[in-house]
Amino acid sequence: MGRGRSSVGPLEEAGPRRGPEVLGKAPLGIGLRHSAKRDRKSITLHVKLEVLRRFEEGEKLTQIARALGLATSTVASIRVNKDKIRANSQAATPVSTTQLTRCRGVLMGRMERLLSLWIEEQRRQNLPVSTLLIQDKARRLFAQLQREQGSGAQAETFGASNGWFARFKVRHNVLLTGEPAVADAQAAARYPPVLRTVLDEGCYSPRQVFNVDETGLFWKRLPERMLLALEGTAGPGPKASKDHLTLLLGGNAAGDFKLKPLLVYPSENPRALRGCSKASLPVVWRSNRNDWLTPSIFQEWFTGCFCPAVESYCASHGLPHRALLLLDSAPCHPVHLGGLSAHVRVEFLPKNTSALIQPMNQGVIAAFKAHYLRRMLSQLVQETAGTDRPSVREFWRSYTVMTAVDNIAKAWAELQPATMNSAWRKLWPECVPAGAPEHNAIPQLRHSIVTLASHAGLGDVAEADVAHLLQARGEPSPRSTPREVEVGDVSGSGLPCEAGKGLASRSPESALMEAMVGVETEEASVGALRPEHLAQALSHFAAGLRVLTENDPNRERSLRVSRGVHCALTHLRELQRERRRQARAVAGPQEAP
Repeated sequence: MGRGRSSVGPLEEAGPRRGPEVLGKAPLGIGLRHSAKRDRKSITLHVKLEVLRRFEEGEKLTQIARALGLATSTVASIRVNKDKIRANSQAATPVSTTQLTRCRGVLMGRMERLLSLWIEEQRRQNLPVSTLLIQDKARRLFAQLQREQGSGAQAETFGASNGWFARFKVRHNVLLTGEPAVADAQAAARYPPVLRTVLDEGCYSPRQVFNVDETGLFWKRLPERMLLALEGTAGPGPKASKDHLTLLLGGNAAGDFKLKPLLVYPSENPRALRGCSKASLPVVWRSNRNDWLTPSIFQEWFTGCFCPAVESYCASHGLPHRALLLLDSAPCHPVHLGGLSAHVRVEFLPKNTSALIQPMNQGVIAAFKAHYLRRMLSQLVQETAGTDRPSVREFWRSYTVMTAVDNIAKAWAELQPATMNSAWRKLWPECVPAGAPEHNAIPQLRHSIVTLASHAGLGDVAEADVAHLLQARGEPSPRSTPREVEVGDVSGSGLPCEAGKGLASRSPESALMEAMVGVETEEASVGALRPEHLAQALSHFAAGLRVLTENDPNRERSLRVSRGVHCALTHLRELQRERRRQARAVAGPQEAP
């Protein structure tokens, strides 16, 4: 018996027992306790955050372990390391939360976050990105962060090895130049049932489900042929503008509530905004040197803008104070947002599915950009028509970011609820009314833009030129990534550019009027007003509105007044054009002899 126990001893006790029996091998299954190593169970960061969330809600340790299928010791260890886990969640992307199985250093997490943003910026500028470039940038970022942290961080080393880079690519969904990202149609098809489960669990109505997405906007860019037309005039023509900003646009699935746009600009206080209260702007103004939407800006918007707006909306409509926010896996979307509000649940779409099912990318952003370009050209036509008015070139020089902000707000307000609602057809078809047609106003908007360009004397602009400009997500040149597919399909459901050609049979005058106001016009007559009278009156109105917009610190108020006045003056502008046509018709026969 003694020998039997001695054969067990080395496996049960902490230290080995001396003696010949230690060197011998006991037969398998005889006198031995089952000592094979248990398979290690990987625990993702997402699961760890879920454990911490349950602790905060008051659940007991054993309840959490039973619900998640974890050992109680593992759950207790997660609670002890909660600070380190939350620090890592700040540096993780939505994709990496489902893949990380151990807590890496906070310094490494910060470096990878900065590196992923740098890669995004390189791509936006159409600059090459390779393995060696990324590894070199990673080493430099790590060294920079070490210097900022001080002596306490010097012990951590980092060599940017090939193994690290392979894991980094997976964690952050990095694609090198020439590596095409293919939209995952299978994951997109599997997600709607998953979403329906989430909707049923939270009892969310279409009014309580939201989606937002960011997009770049070259706010002072014209289609290429317009630029060529201006270059053909006397003097040097304007170059393709690089004035760029980033917008965050979104709304609810019902389509009756659009969120106030978030605008990220390279400068906090541009000259055009001097003396203007940013709080009264029709957008949420934020700044970043590279006009990036960073995780910190997004988190601030979530807690300071989105959550209060949802609370106010639910209260005004008699809805329970709860909401669901759907996001894609962009690096700027922090994974820990769900823990910042007890009333808003945040869910992330599967990676590489945004182009296929994310609502804002199903024609909403493309329609907004079409409305913006039409408004910009409509303003150009109004300001430059007639004698003693600014030239097209002078107008373009005076077009500031403040003007762009007003046009952004107006273009966003013009999007109809049907457009916002129908964008959810692929992801949540039940929220779209049965029998509702697919709303797609983009072909007509493109035709309106072409009409305005021709009346402004900006050359023979083809609809293809307009479509090419609207396809741009705010990047210098297209890339073969799912992001491009998201907004590149300007025609919504693949409708061709020729869809708006049926409008061409209208007269140029009526087409211009409809392009400027977006609705059919009515005949108007105001006594015997001559063209010069109307031009003088409209000039006074325009001057008065400029005084108001330049001096009123409340931009929302001045914007509402300006919008109302412009709508009220529509008939006078139409009458002015009619009077000019009549004057030219009368003058023509008199000059003939």
